[in-house]
Parts: sequence; structure tokens; C-alpha cells
Amino acid sequence: MKGTVGELGEFGLIRELTSRLTSTPAVRIGPGDDAAVVTAPDRRVVASTDVLLEGRHFRRDWSTAYDVGRKAAAQNLADIAAMGAVPTAILLGLVVPAELPATWATELMDGLRDECQVAGAAVVGGDVVRGEVITVAITALGDLRNVEPVTRGGAQPGDVVAVTGWLGWSAAGHAVLTRGFRSPRAFVEAHRRPEPPYHAGPAAAGLGATAMTDVSDGLVADLGHIAEASKVRIDLQSQKIDVPSQMADIGTACGVDPLQWVLSGGEDHAIVATFPPDVKLPARWKVIGEVLNPSALPQVTVDGAPWTKGGWDHFGDDDVVG
Repeated sequence: MKGTVGELGEFGLIRELTSRLTSTPAVRIGPGDDAAVVTAPDRRVVASTDVLLEGRHFRRDWSTAYDVGRKAAAQNLADIAAMGAVPTAILLGLVVPAELPATWATELMDGLRDECQVAGAAVVGGDVVRGEVITVAITALGDLRNVEPVTRGGAQPGDVVAVTGWLGWSAAGHAVLTRGFRSPRAFVEAHRRPEPPYHAGPAAAGLGATAMTDVSDGLVADLGHIAEASKVRIDLQSQKIDVPSQMADIGTACGVDPLQWVLSGGEDHAIVATFPPDVKLPARWKVIGEVLNPSALPQVTVDGAPWTKGGWDHFGDDDVVG
């Protein structure tokens, strides 16, 4: 496709974007009407929203439009899975400059569509607006399928802490890209296109998870939300946390302890949950810590000591592009 989004016009762009979409049985009415209709057999709808801003969350010289689409869908659908729900649909709010090549917008939609297919969901509608900075806003929906949502507030002293998915890969990939390199490719791709274990959220709910979240801001930071909501202390044992040898090599090259990426790096969207100690967990779950009574304020410790190297904060001093 040639031309810009401005040359296509609003309705021409919408036609191009929606023509690329697929559907699922949960979608009764998709794009093209005043609103979409998505079935909610459970009579409860799980909803989440997030925004990606060019220059803040992605760079076009690092990521293709397709990468951005995959990432935008993944980080929202992971929130649905982290509640123990099954993703069903997403809505897109897209702000683009008129001079943007139309192919960028259509490739973005391809990425959104394909990531939704991985999770069993569909793009069901949205809006496009002209603006100076590319902004991708996603609202994700999900279905609990007659189970109770797993919140951050249910962890109990004596529970184990377990994780499934990648930890620190996106942060290591970001470090590689920041230094002008494009390899090791696996870590760069992990930054461009996270791969949340969507199945693990509903599976954890079925196993009796007491609290759960996805790792978007960093393992310690996100477990900190569970500790605060549950009024407990969570202690992680560093010897139980895997640091791949190739990540260690990147850390050596960058002068960074790779454990910092694993504990504080975000955007991998692994699923971390707390479980009663007698639950038999599948092999894909790795126990990395325990839930304790709070000694003072609720907090997360590593090998018994506070971890002070933090995680991602949109209003903090660290202005790293994701």
C-alpha cells in the first residue's frame, strides 16, 4: 500500500485496518457499528487498559509497526490472564500524524491481530485520531468462566511464590539496543515482542492461586503490589531464580549485574503468583520465594534484605524508552 494515512482519510484508514481482522466465536458484532458486542457467559467482564506512546514506550528505529502491535496487545492481554480470566477482545485507540505511511498503521493492526490470535481473542473496534505523536491505546476484555478473579490481595503467610515465563529478557534486550546492537537476537526480540504465558493465568486460578499479577514493572515492584495489598512480606531466594548464561554474558559486556534485570526489569509479562504450600505445581512453574508475616511494613525482600534497585515508574526519574 502506498501513501499516507492523511491521503487515505479517516474512513479509508478504518476500512484498511478492519479489513485485516479476524474474529472469534465470542464476537457477536465486530467493527463497523456504533459499538461491538462480545459475549460474557460469566456475566462478569474483566477489563484493562494501557497506552503506548512513541518515544516513551517504543521507537520506530528499534521496532517495526508489527512489533509495536504485538507488544501493545500482549501487555494488555497479560493483565486479563493475570486475573485468572481468558482474554476475549481488545479495542484500539490510535493517534497518528497525517504524514505517517499508511503501511505503518496496517502493519500495526497485523501485529495486534496476530497477538490476539495467540491469546484466543480478537480486535473488535476502536477509533483513529490525527495527532502529532503516535499513541496506541488498548482496552482489553476477558471472561472469568465461572471462577473467582485472582487479585493481588489474597496472599497468606506460608504460601509459596512461583513464576512462569521470562524474567529480565526484555530489560537485557533493551540494554543491547541502547548500545546500538541487534544481537543476541533472542533478547532483542523479547523486548520487541513479549510472549506472555496467557494459559498460565486461568490455570493458576484453577490450581488455587491466592494472589497473582503479571510482571510488567519488574518482579520486585509487581510483587510489592501483592505484598501491600495482602499486608505480607514476600522473600525471594536469589539462588532459585534462573539467570541464563547468555544474559550473564550481556551483563558482563554492559557492566550490569544480570540479577538486576531479572528482579527489576519489566515488560516480560511473566505471570507470578502465590499458592498454598501443599499445591502441586506443574513443571512450568518455578518456586522462587515464600510469603511471610510482615515484620513491619509490607515489603519484598531478596535473601532476607530489602531490594532497593526498584522497577519501572512512569513518573520516576528514569526516562527509559521501552
